[in-house]
Amino acid sequence: MHLRNAPTGLMREEGYGAGYRYAHDDEPEGMNDRYLPEELAGRVYYEPKEEGEEARIKERLDRWRREREKREGVSEP
Repeated sequence: MHLRNAPTGLMREEGYGAGYRYAHDDEPEGMNDRYLPEELAGRVYYEPKEEGEEARIKERLDRWRREREKREGVSEP
């Protein structure tokens, strides 16, 4: 329910959006919440190449993965 939009008072009363945290307020850059079901955890859906603009994307993803592993004490594939 915390992920659902609450554009009306009734929806807010019903609990829509309650406890929602804006991801970009978290560090690093909103990577602290998990929304995928456990059976999908750890899957890699995109692996950028090491050339062109994708090289910068790869560096950022690698940094986020390292930070998550350091924070959680667990490494992901």
